Amino acid sequence: MAKPDSVFNAAKFIQNLTHRPGIYRMMAEDNQVLYVGKAKNLKNRVSSYFRTTALDNKTLALVSRIRNIEVTVTSSETEALLLEQSLIKDLKPPFNIVFRDDKSYPYIYLSSQQEYPRLSFYRGAKKKQGRLFGPYPSAYAVRDSLNILQKVFRVRQCEDSFFKNRSRPCLQYQLKRCSGPCCDLVSKEDYQADVRLATMFLEGKSRNILTEYANRMDAASGALEFEKAAQFRDQITHLRRIQEQQYVVGLEAEVDVMGAVVNPGGVCVQVLFIRGGRLLGNKTFFPKTRLESTAAEVLSAFIAQFYLSGSIARDIPKEIVLSTPIDDKELLTSALSEKACRRIKVSDRVRGHRAKWTRLATTNAQQSLTGHLASTQNTFQRFEALQEGLALDDLPQRIECFDISHSAGEATVAACVVFDKEGPLKSDYRRFNIEGITPGDDYAAMSQALSRRYKRIKSGEGILPDILFIDGGKGQLHEAESVLEELQIEGVILVGIAKGPERKAGLENLFVSGRAEVVKLPSDSPALHLIQHIRDESHRFAITAHRQRRARKRNESPLENIQGVGPKRRRALLRHFGGIQQIVSASADELAKVDGVSHRLAEQIYGNLHHV
Repeated sequence: MAKPDSVFNAAKFIQNLTHRPGIYRMMAEDNQVLYVGKAKNLKNRVSSYFRTTALDNKTLALVSRIRNIEVTVTSSETEALLLEQSLIKDLKPPFNIVFRDDKSYPYIYLSSQQEYPRLSFYRGAKKKQGRLFGPYPSAYAVRDSLNILQKVFRVRQCEDSFFKNRSRPCLQYQLKRCSGPCCDLVSKEDYQADVRLATMFLEGKSRNILTEYANRMDAASGALEFEKAAQFRDQITHLRRIQEQQYVVGLEAEVDVMGAVVNPGGVCVQVLFIRGGRLLGNKTFFPKTRLESTAAEVLSAFIAQFYLSGSIARDIPKEIVLSTPIDDKELLTSALSEKACRRIKVSDRVRGHRAKWTRLATTNAQQSLTGHLASTQNTFQRFEALQEGLALDDLPQRIECFDISHSAGEATVAACVVFDKEGPLKSDYRRFNIEGITPGDDYAAMSQALSRRYKRIKSGEGILPDILFIDGGKGQLHEAESVLEELQIEGVILVGIAKGPERKAGLENLFVSGRAEVVKLPSDSPALHLIQHIRDESHRFAITAHRQRRARKRNESPLENIQGVGPKRRRALLRHFGGIQQIVSASADELAKVDGVSHRLAEQIYGNLHHV
């Protein structure tokens, strides 16, 4: 979440945005919500508002008033759309008025009491005799679903008046979108069987139906009928889309969901407010705490201050769901119940919808903390602390950090990340594919990467850093010293970052070139937090580059690089979704629906495919 300011730094905010789906709220100077929007890719969508050309007058007027943007990450675009509609109804942003009405959610209606039931679009009170399936995120989603159901199950969708007055089948029968019950072209038993299958599918009890289509797809492929196999593949994709679970609108619940993330640079607590089963919004907090505090300790202290103290009176919901188990749950439950004068439930080991909510809260906390740590003001203060911590004469303007990544010597990659006083300078990041060394020789890999990097800079292709961090101890530092000496590069301060004896964050040893003593910064030092941030970013960038290179080198499916996904699970995933692109587009919850894929493995598959 960006901090309000007189001038909104769009470039800086976008730089640290995630590519995941979610919603964004654009705020004015007085914290008024101007616009709420959804995005399949938050970074791409938000950046489109700040282009220099091709913006209409309305968009320009909106952008000119923006002083802050808040984002909420969701698991899928469908969930983002549902949350967007909830927020628009509650907040009524002025720039959304022409795009959204205040209608209720639409449903699919089945007139199950009739001899030949009908499927149709429905919106309104739930008083009509029959069955309702939904809600769906939009009218388009219902109509698209009805169109697919019509093709698959051939259940009629015509009005009753039209149905009762037919003497011959209509065009829908000719198009094989209806079985013709109006003219007795299908028996009551066969029609009811179609209705039963359609009902099972809408209820989510469709594994057998989809297995049958998967078998047909395999059979068509084996018979070299590839067009037919492609049709079954598309059919599976469409059917899964309308069956997708939408847990943003789910249980009738009044819940606050809290997720905490503790990083070397800070702490973030994200609170999701669930009312009536709907996610109505979220709030981000950055509490001050000791570095060694765990997420459980942070949540215990935060809950007490959030509900039991402070000048702001807060409503305590019926249930509080936590992302991490805490030790004093019984004590907090008793205190909260006493203050609310009713029974309050605190849950910290949850499954189902609540587990999904906690994952969503944790994801949003991580995203918010990343943006907070990279904010311009925060980074500049850390640069000042770094100058003091390393006893430098001048404030550093540019910092680089190198890291090496490989798998037992295979596909070795070196990564270089760059920071300036505004945070990560991603346009200057570089990666180097290492060749011609003994596999696993990190010293040789570091030497090659540094030589290639600074030969180019020496020839005028870049800018020398003020400080060069090396992820490693004295050995890696000496290697870097040799390279810079050979290239006759002076004025760059070399620092090796070695993990402490217990390899615990906050105990790092810093080896500064030319100094005999080891530098140890306090665990709560902003300078140390900056160093940890730079080192972790170089590690992330190196790991990502290594995985991509390894996948290209092996010329294999990305599924083959995931631990725990063998040939059987790969076949199950491909049969279930119909293709690798559909697997990549699926959320972790959808992946967990596949036979043999647990929720934990689904999270692992999703993380590997999206590098998160």
